[in-house]
Amino acid sequence: MTRIVFSGGKVFTGRASEPGDVVVEGDRIVDVGIGLDGDTEVDATGHTILPGLFDCHVHFMFSGADLVRSLNTPFSLPFYEAIGNMRATLRCGITTVRDALGADLGVAEAVRRGLVQGPRMQIAVNMVSQTGGHNDDWMQCGAHVSPPLHPGLPDTVADGPEELRKVIRTLVRHGADIIKIASSGGVMSPRSNPRHAHFRDEEIAMIVQEANAAGIAVMSHAMSGDGILTAVRNGVRSIEHGVFLTDEGVEKMLENGTWLVPTLMAPRMVLDQAAAGMAISDVILDKAKAVVSQHFQSFQKAHQAGVKIAMGTDSGVGPHGDNLTELTLMTEYGMSPAEALHATTKSAAALMRLENELGELAPGKLADLVLVEGDAEQHVKAGTLKQAVRAVYQNGVSLL
Repeated sequence: MTRIVFSGGKVFTGRASEPGDVVVEGDRIVDVGIGLDGDTEVDATGHTILPGLFDCHVHFMFSGADLVRSLNTPFSLPFYEAIGNMRATLRCGITTVRDALGADLGVAEAVRRGLVQGPRMQIAVNMVSQTGGHNDDWMQCGAHVSPPLHPGLPDTVADGPEELRKVIRTLVRHGADIIKIASSGGVMSPRSNPRHAHFRDEEIAMIVQEANAAGIAVMSHAMSGDGILTAVRNGVRSIEHGVFLTDEGVEKMLENGTWLVPTLMAPRMVLDQAAAGMAISDVILDKAKAVVSQHFQSFQKAHQAGVKIAMGTDSGVGPHGDNLTELTLMTEYGMSPAEALHATTKSAAALMRLENELGELAPGKLADLVLVEGDAEQHVKAGTLKQAVRAVYQNGVSLL
């Protein structure tokens, strides 16, 4: 096989960027060092070479928070929009994601089979919610307003351990690689309160037990302090958002090794769309405004305490392709640029249990690489990383 050497650049090691070359053969990295040779050379002089980036919380089937637009969207159109959403994500260097609700097995298989171009993905299929919870789309008028259920997207609103056992097994049957639950209310749901905990201990314990039996993990949308605690003490792998994280919650996350996926962009995307004139209800806007400042404080608290953090954006609530803004927000609220890059590479790979294959530039790893013109860490700090991406490789194949 042809050996491709990326030469003359700086290689991001996970903690810093150092001069070096990367050699790729087929779909694998075979060498990293100085003065390496290959059959074909890619001149990386003046560039930083990053591992393929991760986003641990996206929604490819969603294209914004405009309710009126969604109600006037034909049923099948989001499947076609997802193709553009996935391409936009790849273009900013993200080659691996968790789709946290929406993409079904068909979407994931289309990428796996090479029918469409997109990041490799783990899918949650749908989010498990209690009645009146964050994935219950019942409106006060009696209508249901979320995308309709279909053969690839089962109903996941359930109450009590036995109903939840059935739901988890159904999601596994439908191809879920990860189980997504809502252990609190949220911003985008019509009738839930982000400060309220959802599901009781015996319910989440059942969910985790069934997920573990299937060999997969549980991620929990959790904003309220109590909702975070219930999820953590019953064994979820990651807390998504973590807006009202308490000191006790931090202690329990450290004790259990629970990850935080902060999605600092999420409420800001809602507010930005409203400012641009999108039809977003006052109820949702009020909730988004109420969580923004607390969200940043909780992220700072978790980071300072040493909680494990992986990058995720909630893209789909807002535009796809702006994902790297999350890294800049992380640096604004306490991370160094190198820590933010670690959160979207090696840390994210560990969260998704892909660290043996991805997340760093090392021999034997899959050849996902991103070439960034200039100093990637400086771009993270300045908010210009997306604009500096010059090439993206997935499995050794150039995508741009």
